[in-house]
Amino acid sequence: MFFVILLTCTNKKNMVSDKNRHGFKFTPFQEEEKSKFDQLFGIFKELITHTSGDFEEALNWMKTLDKEYKLTDEEYTLDDFIDELKERGYLKDEVDPNGKGKTKITAKTEKAIRKNALDQIFGKIKKNGLGNHKTKNSGLGDEKTGDFRAFQFGDAIDSLSITESLKNAQVNNGLSDFSLTEKDLVIEDTHHKSQMSTVLMIDISHSMILYGEDRITPAKKVAMALSELITSRYPKDTLDILVFGNDAWTIKVKDLPYLQVGPYHTNTVAGLNLAMDILRRKRNTNKHIFMITDGKPSCLRLPDGRYYKNSNGLDPYITEKCYNMAAYARKLHIPITTFMIARDPYLQNFVDKFTESNKGKAFYTGLEGLGEMIFHDYENNRKKRMR
Repeated sequence: MFFVILLTCTNKKNMVSDKNRHGFKFTPFQEEEKSKFDQLFGIFKELITHTSGDFEEALNWMKTLDKEYKLTDEEYTLDDFIDELKERGYLKDEVDPNGKGKTKITAKTEKAIRKNALDQIFGKIKKNGLGNHKTKNSGLGDEKTGDFRAFQFGDAIDSLSITESLKNAQVNNGLSDFSLTEKDLVIEDTHHKSQMSTVLMIDISHSMILYGEDRITPAKKVAMALSELITSRYPKDTLDILVFGNDAWTIKVKDLPYLQVGPYHTNTVAGLNLAMDILRRKRNTNKHIFMITDGKPSCLRLPDGRYYKNSNGLDPYITEKCYNMAAYARKLHIPITTFMIARDPYLQNFVDKFTESNKGKAFYTGLEGLGEMIFHDYENNRKKRMR
């Protein structure tokens, strides 16, 4: 139980007439309750992510939950909630070519889902504070460090600390004969923020929903959270998203809620080829690939257009192509961070060799900490201190 301490201020007259009306008064702290709409909207955002943007399926789930857990009442029904979603611009009614009406989510809902994913995955990290970037040097940039040093030839004038410089001049020369010289000047160091071009690769092979495990939904949440982070906090950065199965193709940020797996094998080489082709066209010197996958590479496209597939263990012909691609990315100065959502020893062995070829990073993890690791690695690579 939390309490708020209220100090009641009284004058002497009141103290004499009523001694019980002064002192400390303890009252229970009341948290502001969410409205019925906000409560239902939180559930709705989760369901619409799991159903890949299918409103009708999400609504059926809400009806089932409402029947089981009494989410609504006579004063605010599920129909009232749907009407309010439309009034607030989260839903729209459309008519298909056959004249049949259909309700769909809007761009505003897609934005809300990405924001929700950001809060879920990165919210815990934000409480710990940002800016833990290991380096020995500092210099010109756009984020103040709070550290001061003497002016040196070549320092930018806009990095001068006027307050500290004037203080130095007063101490060194006094007020009667006040003057400001070069030796009085003080520079406030800053962090240099570099631009980053990032490609996020998402495995949409059938194994992402195999054995009754839903791995694609957490992967989508990570992708949505990362996209929201970059577009909101680092608008000068670029983020490209691609998916890979038998082949690889790009998708838009707005398509993430609707992402589904297919009856595909895992063509990692095709994904890497497309990712590097995208990054080669970027002018930024800082480039990075994040790859989220849960299975071994099992597919290649041959020069004649046919597919070479092998799902039985690690095929040396396929894995060797992957190692070559990793080494080629290294030559282009493009690090690859792999997030393997599997703990099979033979798969870890493949990722170890793949990472060694690229001199990149690899994480072997379940789904729980996936977002935190992506965030940590992205921050360490995009933000550097420079002299």
